[in-house]
Amino acid sequence: MPLETMTAPAQRAQDLLQTDVFIPHMRQVGRCESSLRELNLMWRLIESSAKMNCPQEAQALLPMMAATRGGFERLEQDLVQSMVMQAVAGVTAGLSSQAQHLIDTLVRNLYERTADVGFLATDALLCGFMAGLDGDEAAITRRLQAYRSKYTVYADILLLDAEGQVRASARERRQATGQPCRDALIERALQSQGFVQGFGATDLLPGQDSGLIYAHRMLHPVSRQVTGVLCLCFDFDGEMQGIWSGRDAVHDGGAPAAQTSIALLLDERGQVLASSDLHWIGVGANVRPHRDGASALCVHGGCTYLVQSAASAGYQGYMGPQGWRSQIMTPLELAFGLQSQAGLDGVDAAVAQGLLAHAHRFCPPLHAIHSAADTIRRVVWNGRVMTAGKQMGNTRLQAVLEQIGETGARTNEVFSRSIDALYGTVLDTALRDNSLLTSLLVDLLDRNLYERANDCRWWALTPQLSELLLALALGERAAEKVEEVCGLLTAIHDLYTVYQQIMVYDARGKVVAISQRGPEGSRELLGTCIEEDSLLQVLALEGTQAYHVSPWRACAQYEDDGPTYVYHAAIRNADGVALGGIGLVFHAEREFKAMLDGVIGAPSGDAGARWVAYLDRSGMVLSSSDGPVQPGMRPDLPPQMLALAPGQSMARAMVHQGQYCVVAIAAGSGYREFKRSDGYREEVLALSVQAFGPVQEDAMAAVVRRNTRVQGLATASQGSGSGLEMATFFVGRSVLAVDAACVLEAQSASAIAPVSAGRLPHCVGTLARRNQGGVAGYVWVFDLGAMLFGEPATRTAQSQVIVLEHQGLKLGVLVSDLEGVVRFESGQLRLAPALAGAADQLVDRLIRANDGDLLIQCLNVAALVRTLKAPLPMEQLAGG
Repeated sequence: MPLETMTAPAQRAQDLLQTDVFIPHMRQVGRCESSLRELNLMWRLIESSAKMNCPQEAQALLPMMAATRGGFERLEQDLVQSMVMQAVAGVTAGLSSQAQHLIDTLVRNLYERTADVGFLATDALLCGFMAGLDGDEAAITRRLQAYRSKYTVYADILLLDAEGQVRASARERRQATGQPCRDALIERALQSQGFVQGFGATDLLPGQDSGLIYAHRMLHPVSRQVTGVLCLCFDFDGEMQGIWSGRDAVHDGGAPAAQTSIALLLDERGQVLASSDLHWIGVGANVRPHRDGASALCVHGGCTYLVQSAASAGYQGYMGPQGWRSQIMTPLELAFGLQSQAGLDGVDAAVAQGLLAHAHRFCPPLHAIHSAADTIRRVVWNGRVMTAGKQMGNTRLQAVLEQIGETGARTNEVFSRSIDALYGTVLDTALRDNSLLTSLLVDLLDRNLYERANDCRWWALTPQLSELLLALALGERAAEKVEEVCGLLTAIHDLYTVYQQIMVYDARGKVVAISQRGPEGSRELLGTCIEEDSLLQVLALEGTQAYHVSPWRACAQYEDDGPTYVYHAAIRNADGVALGGIGLVFHAEREFKAMLDGVIGAPSGDAGARWVAYLDRSGMVLSSSDGPVQPGMRPDLPPQMLALAPGQSMARAMVHQGQYCVVAIAAGSGYREFKRSDGYREEVLALSVQAFGPVQEDAMAAVVRRNTRVQGLATASQGSGSGLEMATFFVGRSVLAVDAACVLEAQSASAIAPVSAGRLPHCVGTLARRNQGGVAGYVWVFDLGAMLFGEPATRTAQSQVIVLEHQGLKLGVLVSDLEGVVRFESGQLRLAPALAGAADQLVDRLIRANDGDLLIQCLNVAALVRTLKAPLPMEQLAGG
């Protein structure tokens, strides 16, 4: 790709240019950018004010403010750019998936047509008619109509002789007698041993602008000379309308979303063959096809679009008509404004927080920005600590510090809101992607099984089958007929490989003929019986349009091969009496897994391991891709997911099997008349689970810390009262405070070196303290959570080490996160009731904050040092 060869400055310049193009169409990003610029200006004003009004007093603050401003400027640019790029990536990923799914769905459908035309061209009755062995045109017309009534994907079925004259049709034609068809497709079919396909204007379909036709030559039953051509005229317009309607699928039980994009089918020249909105871009228009690696932006008809297109990946070696590709286009002004953005709404707070801990896996920019924001907060926290107590009596410095405090709080708020927006965009993309995937899976399943219902009904009309059953019913010796039918079934099976077995059985359910394709032991199936309940259902079927599908279970002939569906239709005599039936044993294990694996594609690296499955209404797995569930298992899913109405889908971020996951599910709604109006009901669900990482033990505590930090700690101390400045921080869910005068600095806990500490209790390693770029010394680090609450702290990316000093002794304490530096009134402090008078207790006072709604525990540094020194010689503790 071109971008991979760019230098870093050139890439960054292009990214900034692209960002400027998109921001005017992203209101949320625009608001974020405005807030960040305002904060950037505030930090600059505070720094300038400190330099002018109190340069000496603010000397310790200036490095902090410079570091904050520099980090903020970088973060501002990265955050806005990431918000834009993630929003664009989310939209283009959705467009790309839609385009790929559209063309793959169409090509899979057309693949079935290639098998149909090859099989029907060998039909004994049709070939006999074309050879002049049977001149009953009315009977042939009825046969073609019977075929079309089952395979409703065809607009017409034609039989033409070698001169192009129509000999029979499934529909009444207005073509004048004696005028042969001149379509070049006829000559190509006559010269080809296989099928040929053609799309465009044709005299085979008078009155239509264009058509998609599959043709195959027909041979004389005896001489094997070419006698004519069979043409299957695909219902192209109806099929495309069904695909367009599928784009309006209902998600999460709501109304169909307004379409802000147009879907097109293009030929190799970029001409529109089909359009989801003819008033927007009509058939016949020329559109520049989007190619892999090209910019997602394009201009058409004076409007700027985000565009993605896809060519077929092929199915069973069939690539579809040459050069066809799907293309999805959405106007830039609609791409982001009307799109549903649920974001973090409805996501459990603990799940959202825990999932964010794995951001490095599914969105590295989000992880980097979150880490950068933590770094800036720590820089501000350290700066406030360094100046603690210095503002007493200095109103100018006090004003600067108050501004730093207010701007720091505002910075936290803006960072949280902006990171949430970016996080919500990333999560929305994952939810939509998985939801779209499940909708595609149920659509593929219903389309595939639609063909199976057609196959059994059509093949039941094969004359050789009824002749065999009639002969057996009359007690005639029919060994030759059995071999003939077995050969016929084998030939069918060679064309339609989705079946494990094709068998014919009599009125008692005994198998009398089978396909001999596959294992040599297949002949042992002759004489076995189908299930009694299925036989009763088949014999009770009314008419040739009716069929029966067995429940999901193992077939009697293949009990060791797992459950499947068997498609049955009755075989009748000339009076319509059922003589027996035909059973098509669908190879469910292989075909279902092929559908699942074909759609899920290759693993996407660290984006999150995903597996998919088909379920029944009870939640039992019918088939699954490689993942933690196997057929027969029942994954733990919310009841509302299993109760979805047909055609609906739902996606949630949730905990599943100990992992943070995006879980999506869709309920099938049938295809054409299949499962909709033909009386058959067997609802199948598609499930997609994308796992991002294990559940974090500290997730709920992190939610509490975040909420506390966002709300802030309200103080009653104003002006130059006799308050006490306290550095506040978190240990788990608890807010603690320590006299700011005892604090030297805070560093990220990632800097802890796990050095053995001998007999030092609760020691987790050492921390290097730096000065002017060099190591100035080391301190031991102790787990404050283990010391106070008896439980070791959960180490996360937000964990910090606070370096304390008491009487020249320096040590570090591991805490969960930083909060702020706050000045409390002395009246807010109380002795801890249970610990009053105990000099060596680690928590000796409590602070009533936020009007008494929050109790803050005050850490006694002197008691902490004495506790750590008690069992050890002073040299060992001080040795760091």
